[in-house]
Amino acid sequence: MKLRSVIFILTVALVLAAVAGVCFGGVNLTFSQLTDALLGRADASIGVIFWQLRLPRVIAGLLAGIGLSVAGVLLQSVTANALASPGIVGINAGAGLAVILLLTVVPAAGKLLPFGAFLGAFGAALLILLAANRLGGSKIGIVLIGIAVSAVFSAAISFLSLLDEGVLAQYNHFTVGSLKGVRMDALILPAILIGLSLAAALVLAPKLGVLCMGDAAASAMGIRVKRLRMTALVCAAASAAAVVSFAGLLGFVGLVVPHIAKKLAGEQPAGSLPVAVLSGGVLVIVADLLGRTLFAPSELPVGILMSLVGGPYFLILLCRRNRHAHF
Repeated sequence: MKLRSVIFILTVALVLAAVAGVCFGGVNLTFSQLTDALLGRADASIGVIFWQLRLPRVIAGLLAGIGLSVAGVLLQSVTANALASPGIVGINAGAGLAVILLLTVVPAAGKLLPFGAFLGAFGAALLILLAANRLGGSKIGIVLIGIAVSAVFSAAISFLSLLDEGVLAQYNHFTVGSLKGVRMDALILPAILIGLSLAAALVLAPKLGVLCMGDAAASAMGIRVKRLRMTALVCAAASAAAVVSFAGLLGFVGLVVPHIAKKLAGEQPAGSLPVAVLSGGVLVIVADLLGRTLFAPSELPVGILMSLVGGPYFLILLCRRNRHAHF
């Protein structure tokens, strides 16, 4: 299937997913009610459901899917590692450590958690960036340093969680990954960061495609490999950190979606990136919709559904890599 056809189909799927996301829930909205809400003619209760509950949630799902997909494509491209994702290279662990530190030091710092999560995620990425730069900016070095940083941060999180069970309960809510209660004003800054990261990724994508041929080949074609790798890492970190600030530690999107995109559009980032962006948006919006409709009136956080899908996929991917390594 041609790339344009794939993008068209995914765009239609994204629109349908968004419409379903605002229409279905504890109270289903008809198409006429949806139209009235858009035009400001709906009843007050319908207006609240649409503008304050459903629409912010769908936009948050779209942004989360885009942000994590961009981060995943960039990380897997610059490390040449199919298992690289924000959760594996230490970005999520940095956000988690910042959140649990805030909860421990300032228990009533609920409004500061998104800001702290962003700083923690981005700070962890900068730490990885500096350490990798010392080691020459190699693709293997980035992954190994990320794993080491993640292990240290996870140990610190475990230690702090033992000090106060109340803090642990609040932290566990953050780690699940959820779009419940997200507000439109909380999405403005993350949307800007994700948009800038996506724009930068689209500019870098052709060079990343050359980088996939190997560092030597890329250098021979005039590409500054180290600078490209570090720039891509900063973009990936900013994109993932922006998502963490409003969705918590939403796992596996950055791991699974780039592989789906590669199957649909090929290995080159220039083609797989737009497909990943659309696929990520559809996946998160649909997962969130299922989580709040299948178990109504209860709700299953989108992060749990993503883990149910991503966990088995991760194991299958590991088994395939192991099998190919033996042959």
